[in-house]
Amino acid sequence: MTLLLKVDALNPDREVIRRAADVILKGGLVAFPTETVYGLGASTYNDEAIRRIYVVKNRPMDNPSIIHISSLNQLHEVAEDVPEELEEKLKIVWPGPLTIILRKSSRISAVASCGLNTVAVRMPAHPVALTLISESTPISAPSANISGKPSPTRAEHVIRDLWGKIDLIIDGGESFFGVESTIIDYTRKSPVLYRPGPFTVEELRRIFGEVKVPEQALGLGQFKEALAPGMKYRHYAPDKPLILTECGELDGLVKLTLDLATDEVKKGKKVVVLCSSETCGSYAKVGFRIIEVGSRLNLYTVAKNLFHSLRLIDSMDVDLAIAEGYPEVGVGLAVMNRLRKASGYKMVKCTA
Repeated sequence: MTLLLKVDALNPDREVIRRAADVILKGGLVAFPTETVYGLGASTYNDEAIRRIYVVKNRPMDNPSIIHISSLNQLHEVAEDVPEELEEKLKIVWPGPLTIILRKSSRISAVASCGLNTVAVRMPAHPVALTLISESTPISAPSANISGKPSPTRAEHVIRDLWGKIDLIIDGGESFFGVESTIIDYTRKSPVLYRPGPFTVEELRRIFGEVKVPEQALGLGQFKEALAPGMKYRHYAPDKPLILTECGELDGLVKLTLDLATDEVKKGKKVVVLCSSETCGSYAKVGFRIIEVGSRLNLYTVAKNLFHSLRLIDSMDVDLAIAEGYPEVGVGLAVMNRLRKASGYKMVKCTA
């Protein structure tokens, strides 16, 4: 049986959080909100509880989780050889949606690290998450969904995927950013971006200097090895097929999407278009079903609504979804990474 507890996201009742912390300390699984998405947490020091996460999510055992901490003191519990200059930078970026890959501490088991000699660590910028960790222990947590599906940004998503499979869900309302944290590997000579997120490449480079961005981080293929979440395997995908359209010029993007949608309808398919606030009218006026994702003038709205929009596809009487692409600047890079993976790399691009 799963227990559901509701709290205020910005001012959570500490006594309620202590009930959830007690579940963590006793080896249970708790789904909780962070500023990015909802996580499914277990004590980092409880191997059996971590194994249970993989079972209930149907998650591959070589796909590591992120260790969530609430203080820099806890960083030294879970990681070692932390460069002094990095610690100073972390005081700037944490709490926040940035995960750092570091050498693991001897306290971290092979189960908690998926057999790697590194760990992915972050300090979430969410009062519920920080209180839960401070009242319990460093928490290992992937996203609180069935593996491969769109990550949960609302408690209702967690309920749909995991009700009856985990011990407790903390409902703290909608997550703030809507896409998972940025991940960089700090064990390399120059930091390497493994997953783009709310903390943008532009911001990373202002703080960390050179940051390498491999093509896999753009969503153009998968890494061969999972050193962090989101690097390997299909992610974020609805059950129904999704095609992504990409074009540098907005009028061209709308024409490309309209032409593709029209062709699919002629084949007898029911189509829904995932579009921006600025372009949805172009599809609606000719009779296409639409899901409005957010505004191109503020790509953080697109990021926040993205996973909920992808989940809506499967609730609709459609055969196919077509999603518009977005500029790969700022958080737009994270949006495109997720859309390319969600489509299974089924992309149609402008020819000109």
